Amino acid sequence: MHYNEKPSVLIVDDEDMVITSLRAYLRLETEYHVEGITDPEDAVRYLEANGVDVVISDYLMPKMNGIELLARAKRLQPESTRVLLTGHADKQSAIQAINEVGLYQYIEKPWENAQLLLVIQNGIERAQLLRRLREKISELDTAHSNLKDVQSRLLRAFL
Repeated sequence: MHYNEKPSVLIVDDEDMVITSLRAYLRLETEYHVEGITDPEDAVRYLEANGVDVVISDYLMPKMNGIELLARAKRLQPESTRVLLTGHADKQSAIQAINEVGLYQYIEKPWENAQLLLVIQNGIERAQLLRRLREKISELDTAHSNLKDVQSRLLRAFL
């Protein structure tokens, strides 16, 4: 999985204007790598090849809805932070998304830029902490395995 040096945000919305607006705002306010994709299937292919810290998806899109996309994102990149953006105040969808995809935040259109930026900043920090935690757990597993190997060799040496 390829990760950018900068924090990375993927925006998926079938409305190009939403992507253009968010990308312009984030480029003005941050140094993040921002990728915008209008086709959810293309977004899945992007997630298969590129690590992202935050995935923001519209709820209603042709071919695949935002919950389905975020479920695929969770399987591909479990540490990524998942945000659902919707123009429909559908509480049932939010509950479904929270339960099914480990949704971090549910934001209604029109969004407030400052609030969305805070969600993205916190989401990036969360994703990076989770990745570091996974790496540390892996290091501990390796160290534990090595220690068991040393113990086993010591026992054989004295028996």
